[in-house]
This record gives sequence, C-alpha cells and structure tokens, in this order.
Amino acid sequence: MSSDMHFHIIIAAVFWCGFVDSRKIRGISSSCPYLQHRQHVASSYQVAIAADDKRFYRERKSFLCIDGSKIIPFEQVNDDYCDCEDGSDEPGTSACPRGRFYCTNLGFRPHYIPSSRVNDGICDCCDASDEYNSHAHCQNTCWNLGQRERAYVEGQMRTLDEGLQLKQQLIEEGVLLWREKQAQLRELQQVAEDLQIKLEEHRRKKHEADRLKEQTIKALEAGGSSLRRQNRTVSSTFKLLDSNKDGSITVDEVQAKVALVHDEEQVLSEDEAVALLGGGHQMDLTKFQYTLWDILTKGDHVKIKDTRGAPGSLVGEDPHLKAADTAAEWEATNLKKVEEAYETVNMEISDLRKKLAIDYGTDWEFLFLNSQCYKLKVYEYTYTLCPFNQVTQKSTAGTEVSLGRWGMWAGTPKNQYSQMEYENGEPCWQGGSRSTTVTLTCGTETALRSVKEPSKCQYIMDFQTPVACQPVLKQRGIHSEL
Repeated sequence: MSSDMHFHIIIAAVFWCGFVDSRKIRGISSSCPYLQHRQHVASSYQVAIAADDKRFYRERKSFLCIDGSKIIPFEQVNDDYCDCEDGSDEPGTSACPRGRFYCTNLGFRPHYIPSSRVNDGICDCCDASDEYNSHAHCQNTCWNLGQRERAYVEGQMRTLDEGLQLKQQLIEEGVLLWREKQAQLRELQQVAEDLQIKLEEHRRKKHEADRLKEQTIKALEAGGSSLRRQNRTVSSTFKLLDSNKDGSITVDEVQAKVALVHDEEQVLSEDEAVALLGGGHQMDLTKFQYTLWDILTKGDHVKIKDTRGAPGSLVGEDPHLKAADTAAEWEATNLKKVEEAYETVNMEISDLRKKLAIDYGTDWEFLFLNSQCYKLKVYEYTYTLCPFNQVTQKSTAGTEVSLGRWGMWAGTPKNQYSQMEYENGEPCWQGGSRSTTVTLTCGTETALRSVKEPSKCQYIMDFQTPVACQPVLKQRGIHSEL
C-alpha cells in the first residue's frame, strides 16, 4: 500500500467523520471509529514485540524488513497490511500469514503466537494483549498462572535440593561399598590362593593313600607268601571262612568262600568241599591249621574268592588293608571338601568381578542399586526392575516373562546415566526379543513410577531415584519479567 493511498484513506475517513480541519484530526480519535482503530493498531506493536526485537522498530522514516527483503515507509508498520514476506512489519496485527505476535504476559512466561490468532475473538495471551481490538472479554490471568508456575518450580527446586542431599549420602555410601567390595575381592583371592595350596597337598595325600591301598590289595592277592609278608594269621583266615562265627567251618561255608584257581566262578561241589575239610563236613581251627590252611597258602589248586569290600571278606578283615582303605577314603573326603570350597570361592570371585566391572557412575552413586529390585503393578501385570540385572513381567496367572537383561547405559552425551537399556528378553510372538528402556528421573525416593509399552514388546519405564538428580544453576525465577 503506497503512502498516497494511506493519505487518501485518512482524508476520506476525516470527511466521513465530519471533519475538514487537519488540526482537529488528533482530536477525533475518541469519536471516529476508523481513526480510533488505526491509532490502536499503530500503537499495538509496542507491546507485541519482544525486548530483543525492539531495536528493529525504532520510529524513523523507513522500516527494513527483518529478513532484509524490503524497505517500506515506517508509517506502514502495523497498518494491518502485510508488506514484508517474513511478516515483520505487522507484529501487532493478523495481516501476515507468517507473522508472529508477542505475548508479553507480565507475571508469567512470554511467548509468541501466530499472528492469525490476533483479534480472532479467542484469548491466547494470558494478558489479553492479542485481543486488543475484538469483542472478546479477556481477563488478565498471568499473575495467577505465574503463581502456580512459581509454586511448581519452587517445589521442583525443593525436590532437587533434597534429592541432591540424598545423592551425596548415596555417593558416600557407594564409595564405602566400593572399597568394601574391593577388599572382599582381595580376601577371596587370598582364600583362593590358600585353597589352591591345600588342594595340591590333598591331591598328593590322596594319591599316596590310593597307591598304598593298591599295593596292599596286590600283596593280599598274591597268595600265601603275600599273606605271610603282611603278617596274615591262621586265625584271621579261619574267621573269614567261618561266616556264622560258630567256631567251625562247614561245607556250605567252604563252597561260599573257596574257589578253584582256574575258575573262580564255578562253585565247588560238595565232594570237593568235603575233601578240603579232610573228609568231614566241618572243621575247627586246630584241624584247619594243618589241613586247609596249607592248601590255601600254597595256592596251587584253590584260593579264597575275590570278595573285596564285601562284609567279612579277606580284604575287609585284613587290618592293614582296612587301615589303607580308611586312609584313602579319608583323603578322598578331605579332597572333595577342599575342591568344593575352592570352586565356591572362585564362583564368588567371578560374580564379584562381574559386578565390579559394571559402570556405577563417576562416583559409584548407582552401586547401591545392585542386588535391589523394584516392583510396580499395572493392571493384571507386576513389573520388576532389578537394576544391572534384569526386567520381568509377571501376570496374575503366575506366568513370568523376561523383558530384557542388563545391557548398557544409553543416555545422552551430556548425561549418559539418564537411561538404561535391557536387551535380549524372551522372544516376542511376532519375532525379535523383548527389550526395555529405563529412564531415570530425579526424586527423593527410589521407586519404579510407570511402565508403558509404546510398541509391541518394546517397553519403557520411569525410574525415580535421588542419584538421578543433577545440579543446576539456581534460577532467579521463571523469567526475569515474572
């Protein structure tokens, strides 16, 4: 719109209002509707401009569009006609489709609205400045909104202050706990070294005991000469054959304990047993010493059956072998105990090393979460988050499903400890595996606050804890204009 057109419109308005004296133009603003609107529009840009942009609107002969696309007469600023492509010439009207109107909102937060909302009959600015020339009856609600905002921010700041204090305590506890874990690891490693020495010693002792037992058995199996070398007695052999301990050896007892040298599996006939008993059906110790004992010690024809380990057997009755067997069993038991202890200690060392290898924050502030679990019931499911371990979902029917195991920290570069990733949960019915992203937020308590499933088998959790609180610069207020 040219300046000449502006002039003709103003002159027409003057005549329309019934005035011809240009000196009276300033005096008709209260009674002439058109000029009243023009003055209201012309002044409205003073309150529709952010403080940083007011330098562009200092009154002068011409106005340069902020995007540098055009220079227009200054009188065309806020004339309800869009001249600049960026809408910068109409900060207080709705003439430009790309224009923005600045809500000062004294007492609350200032902000921009699209200029198309200016004077549209709807209150968008809490200070009602966007409806300066409409029939809408807007109330200035900025002070009340500011009060609520300030109360909310003050509450957040109190929570932050308390959270930071709790965080400091948890950091101190984390440092102590870290040192305790390191000391525990060193102690376990020392125990493992001591057990390794004991293990080698017990293995050596068991080997010696087994070797002595084997030598004793071989000596007993060698026959009569072996029996004499091991100080075997006629009496002990007689007692071995005398199963019912009645002081005499019968045909049945000979058949049960004596066998042919060339065929141990074959049972002696009654006649063969009677012959060994000297022609009778039983034999006492005196007769045994001069008959069957000599036959057995020679070992040419018959021998005592190999009933090693059986009750009443030659091996079981021999005191030397019995001692060797007892010693071997004792060393085997001791070795097993040391092996189990060594294995247990090494498992503890392995578990502790895995725990200490996790990133618990720059000051170990998240260490206290290890070995803890937090639950939240959402409808028919109970969700359990065990930090640095796993996430599970349990239905009311009792079915438990893994939603992922500890993966890594996945926060932003500025705060990598703001999110946790749990991966490789149980397979989803549509393919792939379940996973969970846990977002950590600042709070005075440590608790699981919410669980959602925004997409199939992909879960997100809100986990509140003091150690998620981050120190920030103290704010003087919501805005310098509040």
